[in-house]
Amino acid sequence: MSEANIPISPVAGAPASIPVVESTGDAHRVERIFLEHYGLNEQPFGVTPDPRFLYLGPKHRQALTALTYGTELNRGFLTLIAKPGMGKTSLLYQYLGGLRNNARTAFLFQTMGDARDLMRYLLADLGLDGTGKDLPEMHATLNQVLMEEMRAGRRLILVIDEAQNLDDKALEFVRLLSNFETPWMKLMQIVLAGQPQLGEKLAQPSMAQLRQRVSFSIRIEPFTREEIDAYIDHRLWVAGYSGLSLFTVGARMLLAEHSEGIPRNISNLCFCAMSLGWATKVKTIDREMMRDVIADVAPGSSLEKPNEKSDASPKTAEEPKQQVVQLAPRHAVLTTAEPPARTWLTKFSLAGALLFSLGWAGFHFNFDRRIEYSWRDFAATVKSFVVPAPSPVLAAPVSEKNPDLPLQGKASLLDQSRGSN
Repeated sequence: MSEANIPISPVAGAPASIPVVESTGDAHRVERIFLEHYGLNEQPFGVTPDPRFLYLGPKHRQALTALTYGTELNRGFLTLIAKPGMGKTSLLYQYLGGLRNNARTAFLFQTMGDARDLMRYLLADLGLDGTGKDLPEMHATLNQVLMEEMRAGRRLILVIDEAQNLDDKALEFVRLLSNFETPWMKLMQIVLAGQPQLGEKLAQPSMAQLRQRVSFSIRIEPFTREEIDAYIDHRLWVAGYSGLSLFTVGARMLLAEHSEGIPRNISNLCFCAMSLGWATKVKTIDREMMRDVIADVAPGSSLEKPNEKSDASPKTAEEPKQQVVQLAPRHAVLTTAEPPARTWLTKFSLAGALLFSLGWAGFHFNFDRRIEYSWRDFAATVKSFVVPAPSPVLAAPVSEKNPDLPLQGKASLLDQSRGSN
Protein backbone atom coordinates (compact mmCIF):
# COMPACT_ATOMS: atom_id res chain seq x y z
CA MET A 1 0.00 0.00 0.00
CA SER A 2 1.30 3.45 -0.89
CA GLU A 3 0.43 6.24 1.45
CA ALA A 4 1.23 9.94 1.39
CA ASN A 5 0.93 11.92 4.57
CA ILE A 6 -0.39 15.40 3.96
CA PRO A 7 -1.69 18.01 6.44
CA ILE A 8 -5.36 17.16 6.28
CA SER A 9 -8.00 16.12 8.78
CA PRO A 10 -11.52 14.70 8.74
CA VAL A 11 -12.80 18.18 9.47
CA ALA A 12 -11.53 21.35 7.89
CA GLY A 13 -8.91 23.28 9.79
CA ALA A 14 -7.90 20.53 12.22
CA PRO A 15 -4.13 20.13 12.55
CA ALA A 16 -3.59 16.47 11.75
CA SER A 17 -1.92 14.11 9.30
CA ILE A 18 -4.16 11.42 7.84
CA PRO A 19 -3.11 8.84 5.24
CA VAL A 20 -4.55 9.30 1.78
CA VAL A 21 -6.54 6.25 0.72
CA GLU A 22 -5.83 5.15 -2.83
CA SER A 23 -7.79 1.88 -3.14
CA THR A 24 -10.53 -0.18 -1.56
CA GLY A 25 -7.95 -2.33 0.21
CA ASP A 26 -6.39 0.79 1.68
CA ALA A 27 -9.80 1.89 2.93
CA HIS A 28 -10.27 -1.38 4.80
CA ARG A 29 -6.81 -1.10 6.32
CA VAL A 30 -7.38 2.49 7.45
CA GLU A 31 -10.71 1.43 8.96
CA ARG A 32 -8.98 -1.39 10.82
CA ILE A 33 -6.33 0.98 12.19
CA PHE A 34 -9.06 3.38 13.28
CA LEU A 35 -10.93 0.63 15.15
CA GLU A 36 -7.74 -0.65 16.81
CA HIS A 37 -6.96 2.87 18.04
CA TYR A 38 -10.15 2.93 20.11
CA GLY A 39 -10.43 -0.82 20.80
CA LEU A 40 -13.59 -1.30 18.70
CA ASN A 41 -14.90 -4.24 16.72
CA GLU A 42 -16.82 -2.12 14.20
CA GLN A 43 -17.75 1.47 13.44
CA PRO A 44 -20.17 2.69 16.15
CA PHE A 45 -21.47 5.73 14.28
CA GLY A 46 -22.18 4.45 10.79
CA VAL A 47 -24.68 5.88 8.33
CA THR A 48 -26.65 2.73 7.55
CA PRO A 49 -29.87 1.99 9.51
CA ASP A 50 -28.50 -1.10 11.26
CA PRO A 51 -31.20 -2.40 13.66
CA ARG A 52 -28.51 -3.59 16.09
CA PHE A 53 -27.50 0.00 16.78
CA LEU A 54 -31.07 1.23 17.25
CA TYR A 55 -31.36 2.89 20.65
CA LEU A 56 -34.84 2.21 21.98
CA GLY A 57 -35.20 5.13 24.33
CA PRO A 58 -38.52 6.03 25.98
CA LYS A 59 -39.81 7.87 22.90
CA HIS A 60 -38.80 5.15 20.43
CA ARG A 61 -40.26 2.42 22.65
CA GLN A 62 -43.55 4.28 22.84
CA ALA A 63 -43.63 4.67 19.05
CA LEU A 64 -42.82 0.99 18.50
CA THR A 65 -45.49 -0.06 21.00
CA ALA A 66 -48.10 2.14 19.30
CA LEU A 67 -47.25 0.70 15.88
CA THR A 68 -47.49 -2.87 17.13
CA TYR A 69 -50.69 -2.21 19.06
CA GLY A 70 -52.40 -0.53 16.08
CA THR A 71 -51.41 -3.45 13.85
CA GLU A 72 -52.74 -6.06 16.26
CA LEU A 73 -56.06 -4.20 16.41
CA ASN A 74 -56.17 -4.13 12.59
CA ARG A 75 -56.85 -0.38 12.53
CA GLY A 76 -56.04 0.19 8.85
CA PHE A 77 -53.96 3.39 8.61
CA LEU A 78 -51.15 4.47 10.93
CA THR A 79 -48.80 7.44 10.56
CA LEU A 80 -45.29 7.83 11.96
CA ILE A 81 -43.93 11.39 11.86
CA ALA A 82 -40.46 12.54 12.93
CA LYS A 83 -37.80 15.07 11.99
CA PRO A 84 -35.04 13.97 9.58
CA GLY A 85 -32.40 11.89 11.32
CA MET A 86 -34.55 10.71 14.24
CA GLY A 87 -34.06 7.02 13.40
CA LYS A 88 -37.46 6.60 11.81
CA THR A 89 -36.28 4.08 9.19
CA SER A 90 -34.43 1.96 11.76
CA LEU A 91 -37.56 1.90 13.91
CA LEU A 92 -39.63 0.76 10.93
CA TYR A 93 -37.19 -2.10 10.27
CA GLN A 94 -37.52 -3.10 13.90
CA TYR A 95 -41.30 -2.96 13.59
CA LEU A 96 -41.39 -5.11 10.45
CA GLY A 97 -38.88 -7.57 11.91
CA GLY A 98 -41.28 -8.40 14.71
CA LEU A 99 -44.11 -9.16 12.25
CA ARG A 100 -42.41 -11.38 9.68
CA ASN A 101 -43.65 -14.61 11.30
CA ASN A 102 -47.28 -13.45 11.40
CA ALA A 103 -47.66 -11.25 8.32
CA ARG A 104 -46.27 -10.60 4.88
CA THR A 105 -44.48 -7.26 4.74
CA ALA A 106 -43.62 -4.75 2.05
CA PHE A 107 -41.42 -1.68 2.46
CA LEU A 108 -41.56 1.16 -0.08
CA PHE A 109 -39.15 4.10 0.00
CA GLN A 110 -39.43 5.23 -3.64
CA THR A 111 -42.23 7.75 -3.37
CA MET A 112 -41.45 9.89 -6.42
CA GLY A 113 -43.99 8.74 -9.00
CA ASP A 114 -47.65 8.33 -9.82
CA ALA A 115 -50.12 5.64 -8.79
CA ARG A 116 -48.93 3.18 -11.44
CA ASP A 117 -45.33 3.50 -10.28
CA LEU A 118 -46.36 2.86 -6.66
CA MET A 119 -48.28 -0.26 -7.63
CA ARG A 120 -45.34 -1.56 -9.65
CA TYR A 121 -42.96 -0.93 -6.74
CA LEU A 122 -45.33 -2.77 -4.39
CA LEU A 123 -45.59 -5.84 -6.61
CA ALA A 124 -41.82 -5.90 -7.08
CA ASP A 125 -41.27 -5.84 -3.32
CA LEU A 126 -43.68 -8.78 -3.02
CA GLY A 127 -41.69 -10.70 -5.62
CA LEU A 128 -44.22 -10.22 -8.45
CA ASP A 129 -43.62 -8.81 -11.92
CA GLY A 130 -45.84 -5.92 -12.95
CA THR A 131 -43.98 -5.06 -16.16
CA GLY A 132 -46.30 -4.37 -19.10
CA LYS A 133 -49.45 -4.47 -16.96
CA ASP A 134 -51.85 -1.59 -16.62
CA LEU A 135 -53.24 -0.40 -13.30
CA PRO A 136 -56.41 -2.63 -13.25
CA GLU A 137 -54.33 -5.72 -14.01
CA MET A 138 -51.93 -4.92 -11.19
CA HIS A 139 -54.92 -4.39 -8.88
CA ALA A 140 -56.18 -7.87 -9.73
CA THR A 141 -52.75 -9.39 -9.05
CA LEU A 142 -52.53 -7.66 -5.67
CA ASN A 143 -56.05 -8.78 -4.73
CA GLN A 144 -55.12 -12.38 -5.48
CA VAL A 145 -52.06 -12.11 -3.20
CA LEU A 146 -54.18 -10.66 -0.38
CA MET A 147 -56.73 -13.45 -0.60
CA GLU A 148 -53.98 -16.08 -0.45
CA GLU A 149 -52.50 -14.47 2.65
CA MET A 150 -55.93 -14.32 4.29
CA ARG A 151 -56.46 -18.06 3.73
CA ALA A 152 -53.05 -18.64 5.32
CA GLY A 153 -54.15 -16.58 8.36
CA ARG A 154 -51.85 -13.67 7.64
CA ARG A 155 -52.18 -10.07 6.51
CA LEU A 156 -50.13 -7.74 4.34
CA ILE A 157 -48.28 -4.93 6.14
CA LEU A 158 -47.34 -2.09 3.77
CA VAL A 159 -44.92 0.60 5.01
CA ILE A 160 -44.37 3.68 2.85
CA ASP A 161 -41.36 5.71 4.00
CA GLU A 162 -40.80 9.37 3.05
CA ALA A 163 -44.53 9.65 2.41
CA GLN A 164 -44.33 13.45 2.52
CA ASN A 165 -43.11 13.29 -1.10
CA LEU A 166 -46.38 11.74 -2.32
CA ASP A 167 -48.62 14.14 -4.22
CA ASP A 168 -52.37 14.34 -3.68
CA LYS A 169 -53.18 11.81 -6.40
CA ALA A 170 -50.71 9.29 -5.03
CA LEU A 171 -52.12 9.72 -1.51
CA GLU A 172 -55.62 9.16 -2.87
CA PHE A 173 -54.39 5.96 -4.51
CA VAL A 174 -52.97 4.83 -1.17
CA ARG A 175 -56.34 5.48 0.42
CA LEU A 176 -58.04 3.28 -2.18
CA LEU A 177 -55.64 0.46 -1.30
CA SER A 178 -57.33 0.25 2.07
CA ASN A 179 -60.51 -0.86 0.29
CA PHE A 180 -59.03 -4.35 -0.03
CA GLU A 181 -61.06 -5.84 2.77
CA THR A 182 -63.71 -8.33 3.72
CA PRO A 183 -66.87 -7.56 5.69
CA TRP A 184 -65.12 -8.49 8.92
CA MET A 185 -61.44 -7.49 8.48
CA LYS A 186 -58.91 -5.36 6.61
CA LEU A 187 -56.63 -7.32 4.31
CA MET A 188 -53.89 -4.68 4.33
CA GLN A 189 -52.34 -2.63 7.12
CA ILE A 190 -50.76 0.62 5.82
CA VAL A 191 -48.18 2.72 7.67
CA LEU A 192 -47.35 6.17 6.28
CA ALA A 193 -44.01 7.38 7.63
CA GLY A 194 -42.44 10.74 6.90
CA GLN A 195 -41.22 14.10 8.04
CA PRO A 196 -43.38 16.81 9.67
CA GLN A 197 -44.49 17.94 6.19
CA LEU A 198 -46.56 14.75 6.04
CA GLY A 199 -48.67 15.93 8.97
CA GLU A 200 -49.17 19.30 7.30
CA LYS A 201 -50.25 17.62 4.06
CA LEU A 202 -52.73 15.34 5.82
CA ALA A 203 -54.21 18.37 7.60
CA GLN A 204 -55.35 19.90 4.30
CA PRO A 205 -59.11 19.89 3.62
CA SER A 206 -58.61 17.80 0.48
CA MET A 207 -57.14 14.98 2.61
CA ALA A 208 -60.17 14.71 4.90
CA GLN A 209 -61.13 11.19 3.74
CA LEU A 210 -57.63 9.82 4.25
CA ARG A 211 -57.21 11.66 7.55
CA GLN A 212 -60.43 10.11 8.89
CA ARG A 213 -59.01 6.63 8.31
CA VAL A 214 -55.83 7.26 10.32
CA SER A 215 -56.25 5.55 13.69
CA PHE A 216 -52.94 6.53 15.32
CA SER A 217 -50.69 9.46 14.53
CA ILE A 218 -47.36 8.67 16.19
CA ARG A 219 -44.58 11.24 16.64
CA ILE A 220 -40.96 10.81 17.74
CA GLU A 221 -39.52 13.78 19.64
CA PRO A 222 -35.78 14.67 19.87
CA PHE A 223 -33.59 13.21 22.57
CA THR A 224 -33.07 14.81 25.96
CA ARG A 225 -29.59 15.23 27.49
CA GLU A 226 -29.87 11.93 29.38
CA GLU A 227 -31.07 10.12 26.26
CA ILE A 228 -28.14 11.50 24.26
CA ASP A 229 -25.69 10.03 26.79
CA ALA A 230 -27.51 6.69 26.67
CA TYR A 231 -27.53 6.78 22.85
CA ILE A 232 -23.75 7.31 22.67
CA ASP A 233 -23.01 4.64 25.28
CA HIS A 234 -25.35 2.16 23.57
CA ARG A 235 -23.72 2.47 20.17
CA LEU A 236 -20.22 2.25 21.65
CA TRP A 237 -21.23 -0.87 23.58
CA VAL A 238 -22.66 -2.55 20.47
CA ALA A 239 -19.41 -1.72 18.62
CA GLY A 240 -17.40 -3.50 21.33
CA TYR A 241 -15.98 -0.55 23.30
CA SER A 242 -15.10 -1.46 26.90
CA GLY A 243 -12.73 1.27 28.07
CA LEU A 244 -13.25 4.41 30.11
CA SER A 245 -15.61 7.13 28.96
CA LEU A 246 -14.58 7.99 25.41
CA PHE A 247 -16.33 11.39 25.53
CA THR A 248 -15.82 13.64 28.53
CA VAL A 249 -18.70 15.35 30.32
CA GLY A 250 -17.81 18.70 28.73
CA ALA A 251 -17.78 17.18 25.25
CA ARG A 252 -21.17 15.56 25.82
CA MET A 253 -22.69 18.81 27.09
CA LEU A 254 -21.47 20.67 24.03
CA LEU A 255 -22.69 17.86 21.79
CA ALA A 256 -26.16 17.93 23.37
CA GLU A 257 -26.36 21.69 22.93
CA HIS A 258 -25.54 21.71 19.20
CA SER A 259 -27.01 18.39 17.98
CA GLU A 260 -30.63 19.42 18.70
CA GLY A 261 -31.19 15.94 20.13
CA ILE A 262 -31.29 14.37 16.63
CA PRO A 263 -29.53 10.97 16.45
CA ARG A 264 -28.10 11.54 12.97
CA ASN A 265 -26.48 14.83 14.07
CA ILE A 266 -25.11 13.11 17.17
CA SER A 267 -23.59 10.28 15.12
CA ASN A 268 -22.01 12.67 12.61
CA LEU A 269 -20.41 14.82 15.31
CA CYS A 270 -19.18 11.78 17.23
CA PHE A 271 -17.68 10.25 14.09
CA CYS A 272 -15.86 13.48 13.18
CA ALA A 273 -14.59 13.92 16.74
CA MET A 274 -13.30 10.34 16.86
CA SER A 275 -11.64 10.79 13.47
CA LEU A 276 -9.92 13.91 14.74
CA GLY A 277 -8.85 12.06 17.90
CA TRP A 278 -7.41 9.23 15.80
CA ALA A 279 -5.53 11.73 13.60
CA THR A 280 -4.03 13.48 16.64
CA LYS A 281 -3.32 10.19 18.50
CA VAL A 282 -5.77 11.01 21.28
CA LYS A 283 -8.11 8.40 22.75
CA THR A 284 -10.39 10.71 24.75
CA ILE A 285 -12.61 13.36 23.17
CA ASP A 286 -12.69 16.45 25.40
CA ARG A 287 -14.67 19.67 25.17
CA GLU A 288 -12.07 21.60 23.17
CA MET A 289 -11.84 18.91 20.52
CA MET A 290 -15.63 18.74 20.23
CA ARG A 291 -15.71 22.53 20.00
CA ASP A 292 -13.31 22.47 17.05
CA VAL A 293 -15.37 19.80 15.30
CA ILE A 294 -18.64 21.72 15.70
CA ALA A 295 -17.01 24.92 14.48
CA ASP A 296 -15.80 23.17 11.33
CA VAL A 297 -18.83 20.98 10.62
CA ALA A 298 -21.41 23.73 11.23
CA PRO A 299 -20.11 26.96 9.62
CA GLY A 300 -21.77 30.08 10.94
CA SER A 301 -22.44 28.58 14.38
CA SER A 302 -21.57 30.38 17.60
CA LEU A 303 -18.50 28.14 17.94
CA GLU A 304 -16.93 29.17 14.65
CA LYS A 305 -13.28 30.04 15.09
CA PRO A 306 -12.82 33.83 15.03
CA ASN A 307 -9.31 33.68 13.54
CA GLU A 308 -10.37 31.59 10.57
CA LYS A 309 -13.42 33.75 10.06
CA SER A 310 -11.39 36.96 9.99
CA ASP A 311 -8.76 35.46 7.67
CA ALA A 312 -11.33 34.18 5.22
CA SER A 313 -13.06 37.56 4.84
CA PRO A 314 -11.22 40.46 3.16
CA LYS A 315 -10.41 43.52 5.23
CA THR A 316 -12.69 46.48 4.63
CA ALA A 317 -13.05 49.97 6.00
CA GLU A 318 -15.81 48.79 8.35
CA GLU A 319 -13.64 46.13 10.00
CA PRO A 320 -12.86 48.19 13.17
CA LYS A 321 -16.59 48.57 13.85
CA GLN A 322 -17.09 44.83 13.58
CA GLN A 323 -14.22 44.24 15.99
CA VAL A 324 -15.79 46.60 18.54
CA VAL A 325 -19.05 44.66 18.34
CA GLN A 326 -17.22 41.37 18.83
CA LEU A 327 -15.33 42.65 21.86
CA ALA A 328 -18.46 43.74 23.71
CA PRO A 329 -19.41 40.24 24.93
CA ARG A 330 -15.86 39.74 26.27
CA HIS A 331 -16.14 42.84 28.48
CA ALA A 332 -19.40 41.47 29.84
CA VAL A 333 -17.69 38.21 30.71
CA LEU A 334 -14.80 39.99 32.43
CA THR A 335 -17.14 41.89 34.74
CA THR A 336 -18.47 38.60 36.12
CA ALA A 337 -15.02 37.16 36.93
CA GLU A 338 -13.74 36.95 40.52
CA PRO A 339 -11.45 39.82 41.71
CA PRO A 340 -7.71 39.05 42.11
CA ALA A 341 -6.51 37.93 45.52
CA ARG A 342 -5.16 40.73 47.82
CA THR A 343 -1.52 40.67 48.93
CA TRP A 344 -0.37 40.90 52.56
CA LEU A 345 0.64 44.55 52.11
CA THR A 346 -2.84 45.48 50.95
CA LYS A 347 -4.42 43.61 53.85
CA PHE A 348 -2.06 45.34 56.36
CA SER A 349 -2.91 48.80 54.98
CA LEU A 350 -6.63 48.12 55.15
CA ALA A 351 -6.35 46.89 58.74
CA GLY A 352 -4.31 49.98 59.78
CA ALA A 353 -6.80 52.33 58.18
CA LEU A 354 -9.65 50.57 59.95
CA LEU A 355 -7.98 50.81 63.39
CA PHE A 356 -7.16 54.49 62.88
CA SER A 357 -10.76 55.22 61.95
CA LEU A 358 -12.05 53.44 65.05
CA GLY A 359 -9.58 55.28 67.30
CA TRP A 360 -10.44 58.67 65.84
CA ALA A 361 -14.12 57.97 66.24
CA GLY A 362 -13.65 57.02 69.91
CA PHE A 363 -11.59 60.15 70.65
CA HIS A 364 -14.18 62.31 68.88
CA PHE A 365 -17.08 60.95 70.87
CA ASN A 366 -15.27 61.50 74.32
CA PHE A 367 -13.76 64.93 73.54
CA ASP A 368 -16.39 67.02 75.38
CA ARG A 369 -16.21 64.84 78.43
CA ARG A 370 -12.41 65.03 78.48
CA ILE A 371 -12.54 68.89 78.40
CA GLU A 372 -15.03 68.90 81.30
CA TYR A 373 -12.81 66.64 83.46
CA SER A 374 -9.69 68.67 82.65
CA TRP A 375 -11.37 71.99 83.60
CA ARG A 376 -12.49 70.62 86.94
CA ASP A 377 -8.98 69.45 87.75
CA PHE A 378 -7.53 72.83 86.80
CA ALA A 379 -10.08 74.78 88.93
CA ALA A 380 -9.40 72.61 91.97
CA THR A 381 -5.66 73.17 91.64
CA VAL A 382 -6.00 76.98 91.41
CA LYS A 383 -8.37 77.08 94.37
CA SER A 384 -5.93 75.13 96.52
CA PHE A 385 -3.27 77.84 96.02
CA VAL A 386 -5.51 80.95 96.49
CA VAL A 387 -7.69 79.92 99.48
CA PRO A 388 -5.65 79.03 102.65
CA ALA A 389 -6.42 75.80 104.28
CA PRO A 390 -8.16 75.96 107.72
CA SER A 391 -6.04 75.26 110.82
CA PRO A 392 -6.64 71.93 112.41
CA VAL A 393 -8.85 71.89 115.50
CA LEU A 394 -7.74 69.86 118.45
CA ALA A 395 -10.57 68.20 120.17
CA ALA A 396 -10.58 68.60 123.95
CA PRO A 397 -11.01 65.51 125.96
CA VAL A 398 -14.51 64.89 126.95
CA SER A 399 -15.11 64.96 130.67
CA GLU A 400 -18.17 64.16 132.56
CA LYS A 401 -17.48 67.19 134.79
CA ASN A 402 -17.55 69.65 131.91
CA PRO A 403 -20.45 68.54 129.64
CA ASP A 404 -20.53 71.80 127.63
CA LEU A 405 -17.14 71.26 126.03
CA PRO A 406 -18.39 69.40 122.96
CA LEU A 407 -20.85 72.18 122.22
CA GLN A 408 -18.12 74.77 122.44
CA GLY A 409 -16.01 72.80 120.09
CA LYS A 410 -18.86 72.62 117.64
CA ALA A 411 -19.44 76.37 117.82
CA SER A 412 -15.81 77.16 117.19
CA LEU A 413 -15.84 74.97 114.15
CA LEU A 414 -18.95 76.73 112.87
CA ASP A 415 -17.36 80.14 113.38
CA GLN A 416 -14.28 79.11 111.45
CA SER A 417 -16.31 77.88 108.53
CA ARG A 418 -18.24 81.14 108.38
CA GLY A 419 -15.06 83.19 108.49
CA SER A 420 -13.63 81.21 105.60
CA ASN A 421 -16.71 81.91 103.48
